[in-house]
Amino acid sequence: MAKRMILMLVALGAVVTALGIFKFQQIQTAMAEGAAWQPPPEAVTTLVADEASWDATLNAIGTAVAVQGVTVSADLPGIVERIAFESGSTVRQGDVLVKLDDRQERAQLKAAESQLELARLQLERMSGLRAKGVTSQAELDSAAAAATQAEARVGEIRATIARKTIRAPFTGLVGIRQVNLGQYLNAGDPVVPLQSLDPIYVEFSVPQQRAAQLGAGTAVEVSAEGQDGAVTGTVSAVNSVVDPATRNVLVQATFDNPQGALRPGMFVEVEARLGAGQPEVVLPASSIAYAPYGNSVFIVEPMTGPDGTSYRGVRQQFVTLGAARGDQVAVLTGVEPGAEVVTSGTFKLRNGAAVLVNNEVQPGNDPAPRPENS
Repeated sequence: MAKRMILMLVALGAVVTALGIFKFQQIQTAMAEGAAWQPPPEAVTTLVADEASWDATLNAIGTAVAVQGVTVSADLPGIVERIAFESGSTVRQGDVLVKLDDRQERAQLKAAESQLELARLQLERMSGLRAKGVTSQAELDSAAAAATQAEARVGEIRATIARKTIRAPFTGLVGIRQVNLGQYLNAGDPVVPLQSLDPIYVEFSVPQQRAAQLGAGTAVEVSAEGQDGAVTGTVSAVNSVVDPATRNVLVQATFDNPQGALRPGMFVEVEARLGAGQPEVVLPASSIAYAPYGNSVFIVEPMTGPDGTSYRGVRQQFVTLGAARGDQVAVLTGVEPGAEVVTSGTFKLRNGAAVLVNNEVQPGNDPAPRPENS
């Protein structure tokens, strides 16, 4: 009985050992196959990096400012007698805008003119008497002074009457009137805003380190939302001081504005052209893998797998980016001209991944794209 049990245990041990060896060989084979397995290559598009020279530009946000702009106000108090303009119309320099009631001043003028006439007659009479030696020189001087005072008084009243007529100080576009007939105006009360629109200024600020690149005559383009196309002008002045709060310098550019497309206070986007820039590697924006820890591209290169076989794979290369224009972005460092860079499909790549290049359809790569619905 004991002998039979020993034989059964030996047989069972042999079977278990054989199964263990067989299973171990299976696992070893699976591990070897797993180590040798390579994922299928990812389909991507590529582009050979090349250099391009973009015109150096400086972008800023600006505000349109009238070359001449004022709110016309009453110089003297009075009642509005006549309004000689329409809101939103164009007026010429010297045109009458508003006339205030000046009847009292005209009555005073008549009295002053009468006094002047009397003073002149008295002066003539005293001059004749002085020539005959009847009066003294002091009496003649007193008559001459009285005539001068009367003449000055007439001039003063005439100036007051002229100031009761409010005229346009320059040619421009008036806004919405702020007075009505019969309204009493105090000195300094606003009448209507007046802006000269052609030419017009655009003021914008640039960092102090870039101010030296801008000078009188530098070409500047501005565009405003809702306006068709850009307007071209030139820098007319650069402020002589730096704002101590922002360390920016105020720049003023002048633009022709015959149609009045630009209005004072309008928000505009400014692009100053600084001339030809340095050659830079330019790639489609779709080739950049943006990440918080750094932006990168994938460069296609020949690679060797663990089993010694060669394949086309990608190497992740971190880059420093420059300006962007349309579909393109400038790469300052990290990519040399002639490198084959992945332009689409970067989101599914990793360092060393195998790729299959198919360039039948390429992503956008136009520095000045025009969308179909634009």
